[in-house]
Amino acid sequence: MASDDLLGEDTSPQAVGRRGNVRIGLCSWSDPSLIKSKAFYPRGTGTPEGRLRFYALNFPIVEVDSSFYAMPDPANSVRWVERTPANFRFSIKAFRLLTGHQTPPQVFPPDIAAALPQLKAGKRNHYYADLPEEILDEVWRRFILAVAPLKDAGKLLAVHFQFAPWVTNTAAWRAHVEACVRRMAGHLVAIEFRNATWFGTERAAETLDWLRAMRVVHTIVDEPQGVGNYAHGVWEVTHPQLALVRLHGRNAETWDAKGLVASSERFNYEYADAELDELSRGIDGLVDKAFDVVVLLNVNHEDQGVRAARALERKQRRLLGQAGPP
Repeated sequence: MASDDLLGEDTSPQAVGRRGNVRIGLCSWSDPSLIKSKAFYPRGTGTPEGRLRFYALNFPIVEVDSSFYAMPDPANSVRWVERTPANFRFSIKAFRLLTGHQTPPQVFPPDIAAALPQLKAGKRNHYYADLPEEILDEVWRRFILAVAPLKDAGKLLAVHFQFAPWVTNTAAWRAHVEACVRRMAGHLVAIEFRNATWFGTERAAETLDWLRAMRVVHTIVDEPQGVGNYAHGVWEVTHPQLALVRLHGRNAETWDAKGLVASSERFNYEYADAELDELSRGIDGLVDKAFDVVVLLNVNHEDQGVRAARALERKQRRLLGQAGPP
């Protein structure tokens, strides 16, 4: 198929599941470990354009993680729209500054970086609370501008706020989360917490009710439990539009390890078939609770995510007695 044949056509795989509303994909189509493995991308897809076009022929959804590490560029969003079929969808991660993470000056656009206050001696990162309001306003403006081409094309499913592990269930951080939701008015917002205070003992119901009141999507996570800062895997839906499941693996040994060279080390996990059966049943339990159900694999050592995603697709079809794609 010629690359131009993708434009405007519904050539991505269809959603699966009992109601045909389950989209399964990866957290990034350009992870270095996946590319280096040569286990997914064939010859002739060695460019960013080639990889995205090929990915979109195999999966109907992808998470953009590059927007977390550096401020996204609207020109990239335009290219992503042009390189994917009409029925393809993106979930884009919010820029790290907005989610309470440490943010080095070099990941800001150059003109914003030049206007940043000088860091104190020995400090290498900026934090949201330390920046002037005018700079924060400009960061928000540019982030929303950067995702606008995806939104305008109908390809932006959600903006995903993965808050830092030290974002705890306190009045100050709740106020910050609420401010983020207000800033993103008009967008579907998904929220992922990585601290046990949000869904720990006697807090889950309160947190879920708060998310429902804000009309945001609770992110269901599968990850090691009881290790470092972690999120409880609470399989609940807070928005009728979307149920979002992110599968981080269950590698307790690397989850909170220090000094890792790449994220593929932390999320190096091979889901066992029995674990995928368990997850598939949980996913099937969501299909009547939301219009869209999205499952994103964040196990990313070589092609682990690809194989787990395809296995989940097969299991979802098997629940209906459906055959897989040719």
